[in-house]
Amino acid sequence: MINLIEKSNSVIGLDEFGADIPLAPQEIFVLGVYASLDEAIACELDRLRREEGIVPSCKPGCCHCCRYHILTNSAEAHTLAQYIRREFSADQIRGLRLRTQQWHEWDDSKPGRHPSSSIDELADLSCYDHSCPLDVNGVCGAYPVRPVVCRTHFVSSPPQSCQVANDPESSEDAPLMLRSVVAAASPFATALQDHIESSGLDFSRSRMLLPQWLAIEMGWDFTISR
Repeated sequence: MINLIEKSNSVIGLDEFGADIPLAPQEIFVLGVYASLDEAIACELDRLRREEGIVPSCKPGCCHCCRYHILTNSAEAHTLAQYIRREFSADQIRGLRLRTQQWHEWDDSKPGRHPSSSIDELADLSCYDHSCPLDVNGVCGAYPVRPVVCRTHFVSSPPQSCQVANDPESSEDAPLMLRSVVAAASPFATALQDHIESSGLDFSRSRMLLPQWLAIEMGWDFTISR
């Protein structure tokens, strides 16, 4: 078990954010992987449409998959955080911080966990839908730098079917994922793994849920357990 506690004096000031933050080599690599991955996915989706008559049912505003456990790695998380620093306004960052903290409080309140004493001050978590903190009214706030797992999630079933993974009482059938899209993305996921391991890091230990990485990369004072 690793506990990473970011002290409040390590929180990055909003005045350190802005469009003039230069791209780091790791970001350039990750963005290049994303560009190549998107091209491969577009080709596979076109093939599915032409050869098998399959078209994904995913549409803007459909965000049931944003309630899944979104696993990402250190390279993707750093790229995501840098995008937030460049593109988000101060108000957007404050809102993201609150939603991320709410997610952590919800996660810590699961059976067997110990919620913090501030849980009642945040929100009525019995109504909290535990969506990704980047999801605002069904729209991803960092869509251009969304992780590989988000880029490859396509289904041919009705979007409502994606609810079944999060709602055990749902009567919907399980979603029909386009597995060939995930397969087409495999070389690019491997490229990210190789990049991380080439720096001397253990890839398996670099993977966490997106809200956990958000708290670390943004310097927010949440306790992250892994």
